[in-house]
Amino acid sequence: MTDEADKRLRGAADCTEKAHIRHEIDRLDRALLVLFVERQTYVRRMAEIKQHPDEAYDQHRIDTMLADLRALAESLGLEAEQVEAVWQVLIDWNVAYEQRTIAARTGLSLTAVSLK
Repeated sequence: MTDEADKRLRGAADCTEKAHIRHEIDRLDRALLVLFVERQTYVRRMAEIKQHPDEAYDQHRIDTMLADLRALAESLGLEAEQVEAVWQVLIDWNVAYEQRTIAARTGLSLTAVSLK
């Protein structure tokens, strides 16, 4: 049994009160936040590797990621539109973060291309 499973009060089907559901949603939100922190370490590292702010925006990579995530969401029984909307916000923030970070490090200005 994993640490997260040990912390779980009950499965969704076993929740009989709103408080039970809220507890589990809060537990999952904390777990998601830890994963977002880990993901951000890779975004920071990517910003260290890239040499120009324009490199932060890669439409092909974004399209591929979103298509893959939509397909995975659907296979898991999730609404693909919701998953795409959440990830699009995350991607937009990460692109902007990379652009700002790379521009600050290199002294290069953000161009109209990099501000997509």
